[in-house]
Amino acid sequence: MATIEIKDSPGALPLNKQLSYKVLTPFQLALRRFRRNKLGMIGAVIVAIFLFCAAFANFVAPYTYDRTNLANVLKEPGTSPGNPLGTDDLGRDVLSRLIYGARTSFIVAAVTTVSATLISIVLGFLAGWFGGWVDFFIIRIIELVGSLPGLLFQILLMSLLHNGLWQVTFVIAVLAWAGGVRLVRAQVLSFKEREFVVAAQSLGASLPALALRHILPNIINPLIVGISFSIPSVIGAEATLSFLGYGINEPIPSWGKMVGAAGQYLQRYTYLMLLPSACLAVLVLGFAFFGDALRDALDPSSDRAA
Repeated sequence: MATIEIKDSPGALPLNKQLSYKVLTPFQLALRRFRRNKLGMIGAVIVAIFLFCAAFANFVAPYTYDRTNLANVLKEPGTSPGNPLGTDDLGRDVLSRLIYGARTSFIVAAVTTVSATLISIVLGFLAGWFGGWVDFFIIRIIELVGSLPGLLFQILLMSLLHNGLWQVTFVIAVLAWAGGVRLVRAQVLSFKEREFVVAAQSLGASLPALALRHILPNIINPLIVGISFSIPSVIGAEATLSFLGYGINEPIPSWGKMVGAAGQYLQRYTYLMLLPSACLAVLVLGFAFFGDALRDALDPSSDRAA
């Protein structure tokens, strides 16, 4: 009887040692891809800084947003002790109003995005799942909303509802859900004929169970990416309405309203317009970097995939 002797080859691992592999979850893989995107990390830091200032504005801001000092009006940055970014025409601290303006932008963006996303999920699922006249009716509504002149329609609604934080949020949300419905509908159409969905349906799974357990978890990635790209447009819409005088009421600060109010002082006190404009531009740019990196991180077939 022949005996075969197996020897370790030079440079190989000993046979008595087992190889161990670390299996990464999809979330860990996406996080690794995101960390490799330098612009995405810069965008995440920008968004995080603004979000921190918005959430803790009461502690970060030197003063309240409505504190006035008529003896200290229109002080340029660096010329007034206690007001590093100067004061406005009512003596209010510009830095404090910029910080509270970030809170206004995030409140409008959060409420609008959540409400628009819920509407998009419900209508998009109904249109994609049932098809027929349900799909026809929802698509016609989307086409009607898409045919409206967005800014003019929002101004019309604001003139009827009057200015205010929640009125602005409602007006922007009225037109913000249409694109999300198309996205969810397309994803539902691609998944409803998959084997695991058909099998769950044949086993008697209810419609809510099919939606919440089998379809929604599989379309969450493109939905998150769509949300990340829609937030800057919401912030820009609020700033535009406030700039035109159809947005937030005084004394609640808004970057767009600060830019609009600075128009009469543009030649002499340009900082009143430049500072809120810079905040708005940096935040929108941060969300653009963040959304682009998030799209690549959640796409395994991306060129940047690990």
